[in-house]
Amino acid sequence: MANKDLKFLKYAIKDKMGKKSKVWYSQGELYGYPKGTITVYAKEYGSQLPKELKLENDTDLMTDYFAKDRARITPKSKYYKEVLKLLKK
Repeated sequence: MANKDLKFLKYAIKDKMGKKSKVWYSQGELYGYPKGTITVYAKEYGSQLPKELKLENDTDLMTDYFAKDRARITPKSKYYKEVLKLLKK
């Protein structure tokens, strides 16, 4: 069953308003996360990922350190099966 709020594409995520965010995906062992967790990275600065993904961003404006958005999709996430299927293509 596909999620109605987000559509995961090979190189982008499309939200329910039709806005696309360019992304890339990675899967591997992460300390503090369940086995199989998938990380979604924004390809560009300012290309914010949809807020439904519970974003992480370590940007620190005081030190001029800029990071791109990323999100972790754990096996318990409602998006997990869809993103995992996309990774296996």
